[in-house]
Order: sequence, then structure tokens, then C-alpha cells
Amino acid sequence: MIYDVVILGGGPGGYVAAIKAAQLGGRVALIEKEALGGVCLNWGCIPTKALLKNARVYQDILKSEFYGIEGIDKDKIKINWKTMIDRKNKVVKRLVNGIKGLVKKYNIDYYEGFGRFINPTEIEVNGKIIKGRKYIIASGSKPQIPNITGLRQSYENGFILTSKEILSLKELPKRLLILGGGVIGVEFATLFNTLGVEVTLLQRSNRILTGIETEMAEALAKHLKSNGLNIITDCKINEIHQNTVNVIIDGDDRVFEADKILLSLGTSPNLKGLEALHIATNKQGIVTNDKMETNINGIYAIGDVNGKYMLAHVASAEGIVAATNAMGGDESLNYRVIPSCIYSFPEIASVGLTEEEAREQGLRVMVSKFPLSANGKALAEGESIGFVKIVADQQYGEIVGTHIMAVHATDMISEAVISMELEGTAFDVAKAIHPHPTLSEIVMEAAHGIIGHPIHL
Repeated sequence: MIYDVVILGGGPGGYVAAIKAAQLGGRVALIEKEALGGVCLNWGCIPTKALLKNARVYQDILKSEFYGIEGIDKDKIKINWKTMIDRKNKVVKRLVNGIKGLVKKYNIDYYEGFGRFINPTEIEVNGKIIKGRKYIIASGSKPQIPNITGLRQSYENGFILTSKEILSLKELPKRLLILGGGVIGVEFATLFNTLGVEVTLLQRSNRILTGIETEMAEALAKHLKSNGLNIITDCKINEIHQNTVNVIIDGDDRVFEADKILLSLGTSPNLKGLEALHIATNKQGIVTNDKMETNINGIYAIGDVNGKYMLAHVASAEGIVAATNAMGGDESLNYRVIPSCIYSFPEIASVGLTEEEAREQGLRVMVSKFPLSANGKALAEGESIGFVKIVADQQYGEIVGTHIMAVHATDMISEAVISMELEGTAFDVAKAIHPHPTLSEIVMEAAHGIIGHPIHL
């Protein structure tokens, strides 16, 4: 039997591609070596959000008197890490079972095992040869383990953990060192710091979240520090020995010690099993165009393995494009409008260009900001830390970037994504009636700031 489409990898890109191809009438095979749902569902996006909710509830309980709730003995409140992990596992299991149900419903043949290309038209899995007319590579990525003295030995001895292993800890550490101030590092720093762990985050550059709008990243860093998180920037990791990290700061050696160390220094694409293809790659991963096509006819690559955006929702969107094209369509992905989310407290969400990027590209832009402290819903909920920033083209007012720091920023950013997808302007957003009282009003107010003046500022 020859499949219409064979997908290598069952993460948020791969399983979505499989379902889409099946919906379009294809006979589909899906190959996954570990767990359906991939890293995102089993060890990333979903597990961390479940635990962050636990941390949020704990934080709210500690602030109960602020909301007029008395009688809680704070000395008796304790964290049951095992129960938190059990709840996380139940959420993951339910979602994984849901995906298994969809795979079965659409008659997708599921192969559990490591897939290895023999040639551009055949894959071997557990000794079985699978043939397809088209292939979609969705093999994902893995944490980078840099060539730092002592790092690998410390990892092998269990002192250094990746984002996967840290979710399987039997108990909370008293002290945690986080190497890297990117999205993953900041989210885990937020989680463990909120749960009372003494957290120190070491960042090589001069600020955390270097890919995020500067003003927003700096505001978040200031807020996290005020909540007890120790952030050390401009430091170079020199050597690691078991549970200690030697770094150089301003030319001086400093040593940090912790019970556990989280490695969060980026990822690299999973290219093992693709050697027979001679597929074109660069330092990010497999080279693809906006149709997800590789240099080999009939083979597509999506998600982390192509290295464009290490985001689950991008992998899913790419999966739909690749599956549609594999089934004879002609789709492409608009990479200009990609939202990114950081689940810190408060959250950060962005889409489009930052102010710096817009000006570097020579665009003449207007910028408008509106703070949560001037929003009724934010004040009513006691969540007034943050602001929204809209970047718009001067000529027509077209929105080229929106950046939100707020308690529900990751939900609110979709309005900006749709506006930009439709090439909407600040006039459109300002004219749209936003319900009151809601946090979404800050976006409308910032849009008013582009075309004139905010109403409530």
C-alpha cells in the first residue's frame, strides 16, 4: 500500500497535518517515536500552563486579605507538589486521548516508533517499510547542550535538567538556577518563584527576552525582581561542577549554587533519520519556503525542525499548509503576522514589528501606549501591572505591531492578529465598540492614541 501522505512526528504540527490531510480525503500514515502530541502537549505548553494555574491560585490565596477575605492562616498553607503534578498529568492524559480519538476517527494509520528515511519515497519504522507519495517532516527539536566545561557531566548526574525533566521532579527544590532568560526560562522562573523556590536566572545578554519589545521586557524584569526573582544579566557561564555554576560578570568570577539547575539555552532541530535524503539545511534547520516545500520534490518540513518559529501554533498552521499542498492545494503561510506568548505573571503577548524593528526597516511609524492602571476592569481585579503598545504606519494608520503586557495578554492578542491579517488600521480598532468593563478596552484606547488621544488618559 502507498499512502497519499506520510507524516514523521506526532506533535502539534504533525498530528494537525495528519488530520487535515485525512479531511481532504487522503490515506494518511502518522509516525511518532515517543508520545502523540509531542513535546508541547506532554512536556511543554500544556503541562507548564496547568502548573502556572496552580501557582496563580497559590499567589491569590496569599493575597486574600487584599480582596477582603480574612481567616486564612498563612502559616498553615503549604504546597503539595505531588498533587500539582498529578493534576497536570490528568490534563495531559485527557488531551492526548482526545488526539488519539481524532486519529482513529479519521482512519489515520498510527505507527509508534522511530522513523528513518531509506530514500525519498520510503521510511523504515520498527523493521516495516512505509511508502508515501508525499512526506511531511515534523520531527521537532531538542534542548541544546552547549560545550561548557562540566555541563554534560552535571546533566548526566541529574543536577542539570531540561524543561522535560524538571516537570518530573518528585519534590520542589529549595533553590533553582536557570541558565537562559528566553521564553522558557522566564516561564519556569515565574512558576517556581511564585511557589516559593529561591530562583536565580542567569542571562548572557544585557536583558531577558531579547526577542521581545524592549520596553515591555524591561518592565517585566523589574516586576519579577520586585517579587523576589534574582535576575543576573551580562554574565558568561565559565564552568559547571555538579550543582554549582561559575560565571564571569564584569571580569570577575562568581559562583552560584542550587539544588537543581534548569538548562534553557535554546534548542536544535531533530535531523536524525533524515541522512538518506540529502535535504537542504541551515543553522536553524531544514530550509523551506512559505509553502513548506523543501529542496526535495514531494517532501515538506514544518514546526521546530524548519527553525522559523519555535511555537506550537505556528507548527499547527504550517501543518495545515503542508497537508493542503501535499493533497494538491496551493497554500502559503503569512509569517508577517505570527503571535508570540509568554506566560509570566503578568503575561506578555506580541504580534508584528516592535518599535525598534519598524524604525530599523525605515518605516515612518506612530506609537501609542495605554496603561492597565487606567483601566477599570484591571483595577477592579487588582491586576493593574502592564500596558499595551501599538505601532502603526504614519501614512494610513495600518497597524504593524501590537504588544501587550497584562494578566490575560495571551488571550487578548488575537484581536491584534486578526486586525493585522486583514490589514486593519488604528481607525478600525478605535471605531470597533469594545465591551465595558474589560481589559480589551486598553487596545481600543491605544488605537485612539494613534489617531488622536486616548479617552481615559
